[in-house]
Amino acid sequence: MTLSVPAIICAARLHGENGVIVRALTQEQGLVSGYVSGGRSRTMRPVLVPGNIIAGVWRSRGGDRLSAMSAELVESRAGLIEGPLAAAAIGWTTALTAAALPQDYPYPRLWLGLDGLLRAIAAAPAARGWAATIVRYELLLLAELGFGLDLRSCAVTGETEDLAWVSPKTARAVSKAAAHGYEDRLLPLPDFVRTGAAADWASVHDGLNLTGHFLARSLLTERRSAVMAARERLVDRLVRAAE
Repeated sequence: MTLSVPAIICAARLHGENGVIVRALTQEQGLVSGYVSGGRSRTMRPVLVPGNIIAGVWRSRGGDRLSAMSAELVESRAGLIEGPLAAAAIGWTTALTAAALPQDYPYPRLWLGLDGLLRAIAAAPAARGWAATIVRYELLLLAELGFGLDLRSCAVTGETEDLAWVSPKTARAVSKAAAHGYEDRLLPLPDFVRTGAAADWASVHDGLNLTGHFLARSLLTERRSAVMAARERLVDRLVRAAE
């Protein structure tokens, strides 16, 4: 069986003397793994960079053996990793995708979301132009995997206005009035998350705290120390950029 489709490189791990095990996100087949013989060569190293778009070919080798994979570069994001903020953003979002998604299960909305995020990073001159998109992608991933936040109405009163907080236990929104006196037990809900409005640095930081809580609790519990480290580097660099 042969699969030939465009894909976004999400992870590349060295294997053996000259091979690389690649995990890549495709639009219709989801996350697909393959072994690239010679992946450590001078020719292939720039191709197998997380964030790059490739034309990938996977050939089944039968049984439980990992598919043989070949890759041709379609669009490179390698130049972006020279900037620390862009490098941290690409490193985190691709690592999150590789760690969180099950193998061979389609998530077409996540493909579009990740591709859009990577294009925003490439197009924007500064992190202010794409930082809020990181939060939106994390929210989308949580929702696609069944851990979406319920921000439609207040969990206490049922109101749909003045929603300003989220319960860390139930992932439901809470209005300002219902939250009064309990704010220290809740997570701030920035306006841009619900309305799609522009976000300032303080709102982005609140958004990252919000999604980070639910990612750690629901998706990355067993791999938290390894994968969340990439997120911590991104958040730290964004905080320093905002100072």
